[in-house]
Amino acid sequence: MDFTLLPAVDVVDGQAVRLEQGEAGTEKNYGAPLEAALKWQEQGATWLHFVDLDAAFGRGSNHELMAEITRALDINVELTGGIRDDASLERALATGAQRVNIGTAALKNPEWTSDAIKRHGEKIAIDIAVRKEGGQWRTKGDGWTSDGGDVWEVVERFDAAGCRRFVVTDVSRDGTLAGPNIDFLREVSAATDAFVTASGGIATLDDITALAAYLDEGIDSAIIGKALYENRFTLAEALQRTSS
Repeated sequence: MDFTLLPAVDVVDGQAVRLEQGEAGTEKNYGAPLEAALKWQEQGATWLHFVDLDAAFGRGSNHELMAEITRALDINVELTGGIRDDASLERALATGAQRVNIGTAALKNPEWTSDAIKRHGEKIAIDIAVRKEGGQWRTKGDGWTSDGGDVWEVVERFDAAGCRRFVVTDVSRDGTLAGPNIDFLREVSAATDAFVTASGGIATLDDITALAAYLDEGIDSAIIGKALYENRFTLAEALQRTSS
């Protein structure tokens, strides 16, 4: 089993952006999403992490653009943002995406989400964004603005429902280049039989090497965003770290 890297393309109003700690209004524009996606594909990516931030914040949709880009690529794509009912789920899957991440709906409508896992299996991942508040890890929904309860209760619920992958983001690290929260990621991985995708904070090649060291614990992949856009390293260099 290999450690997988997923370069991220987050979209606001048709443009590729990065946020700091997931907060609306902190967008830094990086141009055309298709250009970024093709760049990562050319550099050797086998997966792309595609986020519709407008849908996540409930202020619009970039669905047609996401569908166009997904069809244009020869690599696997996971989609996330605003997938909260049967209609939006089926529309996301119809793009040809290999996986769809469900976040807010998992917190607000766990019964529907569990049924989606039952129907679609490994095509569904549970996207858990967390922030530590008062010494307790709390999940965050609605574009990371609302409280969704204790993280361990959420993990336990969807582990029992048959979830095969959790995408885990420490919101305080996302877009900050502060390094991943490896201790917390290992705690989540220990609490479930599902695989864990690490998200948030990667800044250096050493961060990637450090995460890949826990492949045998179930942390089998990582999403990389700002570090690539800010040219901290190339995707090709990062991929070399995971294959050596």
